Amino acid sequence: MSRDIAQANSTPLTAELFQASVYKPNQGRIVRQITALAIWIVVALGCWRLYSSLGGWLESGSYLIPGIPAVLLAVGAWVGFRLVNWPRFADFLIAVEAEMNKVTWPSKDELIRASIVVIFTIFFLAISLFFFDVVWQSFFNFIGVTS
Repeated sequence: MSRDIAQANSTPLTAELFQASVYKPNQGRIVRQITALAIWIVVALGCWRLYSSLGGWLESGSYLIPGIPAVLLAVGAWVGFRLVNWPRFADFLIAVEAEMNKVTWPSKDELIRASIVVIFTIFFLAISLFFFDVVWQSFFNFIGVTS
């Protein structure tokens, strides 16, 4: 059994691209769906950008203007789907979801108190740095380093 797992984890991505199976379909589902969605959004934005810039390179009315981005969009969507089902990456995403389920999230009151502390600390540090800057600037002006 461990030999099958080791063999699945050593499968190269290029071999996985030509399969349609879903690796461990009931594990790490949410993280894998969000990751696939993020990959698809990046691919779609890249294809949209390519589509909008191809008009200047190719003659107007050419079938290549929508065709090239459409093919790249389809290939990118398939690669994104296969990537989240690649055993090495899928096992990582499954482990990420398992760790996220172990996290103890703060309550609303704890979150508000912690946010107030962070905002006050940042404000205090910003004022302190401003005064240090004013003091050092006046010191360097006094000794003639800056004008």
